[in-house]
Amino acid sequence: MLVEIETAWSLSGYLLVCFSAGYFIHDTVDIVVSRQARASWEYLVHHVMAMGAFFSGIFWKSFVGGGVLTLLVEVSNIFLTIRMMMKINNAQDLLLYRINKYVNLVMYFLFRLGPQAYLTNFFLRYAGQRTLGTFLLAILLMLDIMILVYFSRLLRSDFCPDPVPSRQHKNKFLTE
Repeated sequence: MLVEIETAWSLSGYLLVCFSAGYFIHDTVDIVVSRQARASWEYLVHHVMAMGAFFSGIFWKSFVGGGVLTLLVEVSNIFLTIRMMMKINNAQDLLLYRINKYVNLVMYFLFRLGPQAYLTNFFLRYAGQRTLGTFLLAILLMLDIMILVYFSRLLRSDFCPDPVPSRQHKNKFLTE
């Protein structure tokens, strides 16, 4: 699936893309129903773009390999979630937090930036040849921007923190 991003297809990969699209639909509805859309607008934008990409694999049965590859991003969520839980509990002084911030950085490179760069390179080479590829490239480039913004926030928060945290952002973890 890494080589034949457009044409590779397997039942397990197809079902994974279907399940993931269902998750994004569910999470989008949950954000809207719980009236968190204004506070979580970045997630909504991300979810809509991801659903657009996953639907190409579901309905046209193409780029399933690309969909599976993009799901590698979720591996780094484990360490981002640990980080967020430790910040909520004011545990940034613990050794586990300091270890996790470096592991988090490595996982971000391996499972977010790496696959995104690989997919972006693939779609840049073939975008002009395929209409669906051009659509997916547009989504991918927007996701690239979001991932880089999130990465800069992560670096700023964990490796270049403010000497005195401001009270107004004390509970705002999305910007950290």
